[in-house]
Amino acid sequence: MPQHQSAKKRVRQNEKRRQHNQAQRSKMRTMVRKVLEEDDKEKAEEYLKDAISVLDRYSQKGLLHPNNAARKKSKLTRHVNNL
Repeated sequence: MPQHQSAKKRVRQNEKRRQHNQAQRSKMRTMVRKVLEEDDKEKAEEYLKDAISVLDRYSQKGLLHPNNAARKKSKLTRHVNNL
């Protein structure tokens, strides 16, 4: 258990950030899943646009490694093009 005031504050901040990051990751995974599960090409393209936007934003903020984001975008784009 933290003893100093600054350590207690750090624990609170870390927990708050962890929950925020967890929510963002969940949102990202949901958007990726929507693209992969969609069979209609037009709807899939709409979902793809949103998913790419989110992946770019999260990689820019450091929530996701840029190469990981690029790999996901490539996979999703390939999937939509093959519909």
